[in-house]
Amino acid sequence: MIFAAAALLAAIAVAPNAAEAKRYARAGAYDGTWNVVFATRAGNCSATNSVPFAVFGTRVASAGGGKVTGGISRSGVVSVAISVGLSHASGSGRLVGNYGAGRWAGIITGDRCSGTWQATRS
Repeated sequence: MIFAAAALLAAIAVAPNAAEAKRYARAGAYDGTWNVVFATRAGNCSATNSVPFAVFGTRVASAGGGKVTGGISRSGVVSVAISVGLSHASGSGRLVGNYGAGRWAGIITGDRCSGTWQATRS
């Protein structure tokens, strides 16, 4: 949390105008740490995996482990790309309140896999 506050302050400090600073300071309805559980439905990958994501405003990032990039709309539509070593996947879905769900697909340790995900905000 301290890192997020420092990053926010740095972003505001270099913002070119007040409107830009306001955009960076705006909290999102989905801000926080989300525990995302991935279930494999096709392919030879682990049955389930759990990864924490961090949401701030319209951005999605890693909250521990791997590289996570993505975005979320005001209505909760989310799209994410994840990479850990040679494994990578992308997913999309929707968050509503403190819950979310969607689909994912990728190549995990050399195998093409896909499935669903469910998320809860902690």
